[in-house]
Amino acid sequence: MTALVIGLREGLEAALIVGILLGALKQLGRPELGRYIWTGVVSAVVVSVLAAAALVAAGIELEGTAEQVFEGVTLIAAAVFLTGMIFWMKRQGKGFRTALEANVRGAAQQTSSANMSSGWALFAVAFFAVVREGVELALLLVATSLKGPALNTILGAAAGIGAAVVIGILIYRGVLHLNLRTFFGVTNALFLVFAAGMVALGIHELVEASIMPAIIDPLYNLNPILSDKSTLGELLKSLFGYNGNPALSETIAYIVYLAVMGWLIFGHNRKPSAPQAA
Repeated sequence: MTALVIGLREGLEAALIVGILLGALKQLGRPELGRYIWTGVVSAVVVSVLAAAALVAAGIELEGTAEQVFEGVTLIAAAVFLTGMIFWMKRQGKGFRTALEANVRGAAQQTSSANMSSGWALFAVAFFAVVREGVELALLLVATSLKGPALNTILGAAAGIGAAVVIGILIYRGVLHLNLRTFFGVTNALFLVFAAGMVALGIHELVEASIMPAIIDPLYNLNPILSDKSTLGELLKSLFGYNGNPALSETIAYIVYLAVMGWLIFGHNRKPSAPQAA
């Protein structure tokens, strides 16, 4: 489920980016330059796949304490990227379309039939816009695979990306009108919970590696009631970072992260309502 949501969100962002770029070229009457966009997109996908493969290979080569440290650092790094993505969307999302379209216009104006090599500026616009999404997706999926079966991560991500491609095409063709503000608001809330779980599991791995103190280990034990090795427990672990017998340090990390980031992302920007007149 986590991989599906991440794949859907990241895939839809990438699909919207491609749609904006192609739409800008269409408005400029230069659709023939779309091949530079697609070349940039394909190149970004290749780089993202290589980044994921490198992360997986690095984890496979490690054992024991080194493996625990790698998993802990990867999970925490993924949480940081996930949180940063939420902040970036909140701050830059409104002007992102305008900025992309301006970049496309600038690159297209430099491209003439006599000097098609300058069309590689369009390649750069597409590549750097999409590769950011792809590398983030690679890191997040590798971190997600550390929380549960790798096959579930692969299938969930494939389903999410596939759905995102279909939705992106329908939006581009005007068939589907999706409330993107609501969509991103809901996925931001889910991502916040996902990131909190990644932080807690990352701290758990670092405690196991004796890098961080457990303080109290375990703080409680719910495994007799709901084992984190059971089917439901594995699902909750994949979604929310559930641990049936967590240490105090990872519990504190989960609660503090969720409270502080939740307030920063959703709470402190709300304007107080004006006092009503008597």
